[in-house]
Amino acid sequence: MDTVLAHPAFPTSPLSLTINGKAHSFDIHPWTTLLDLLRSDLQLTGTKKGCDHGQCGACTVLIEGERINSCLKLAVTLDGREITTIEGLGAPGNMHPIQTAFVEHDAFQCGYCTPGQICSAVGLVNEGHAHSREEIRELMSGNLCRCGAYTNIADAIEDVLGKQGTYPCREAAE
Repeated sequence: MDTVLAHPAFPTSPLSLTINGKAHSFDIHPWTTLLDLLRSDLQLTGTKKGCDHGQCGACTVLIEGERINSCLKLAVTLDGREITTIEGLGAPGNMHPIQTAFVEHDAFQCGYCTPGQICSAVGLVNEGHAHSREEIRELMSGNLCRCGAYTNIADAIEDVLGKQGTYPCREAAE
């Protein structure tokens, strides 16, 4: 946690971000990652700190609709940008289609990786590059699930893509 309060003698940089639709202004140290800013300064703890090296995807958020590992992104490089975390995608009673599909397909077990998996899946759908189950698996390969819910995660993404009409229907044997 590298917040301003932790090191008041070091220089800070001004930063303006729109996070989950709300404008925020900060004075932060230049080494503060987006992940630390979200979790420590804004208490948006849905975004998880997994490996802190960009290898697990637990910290995935959307920057203007594009998925990114927030542990690798310095917050000061995002001035003026729009960030969406799991908290900004939906709420009980008004869930994002990906969230609904994750519930319907039981695409989570312990839940630790689920916020990153969902944000990554939203980014994958936005990108429009997945046209087969193999492509879904490849495009989601940056998000690890230690519980092994990969089949159900792919099912959920296929379901959403199928409902959008951008994905061929699955064979009954799959």
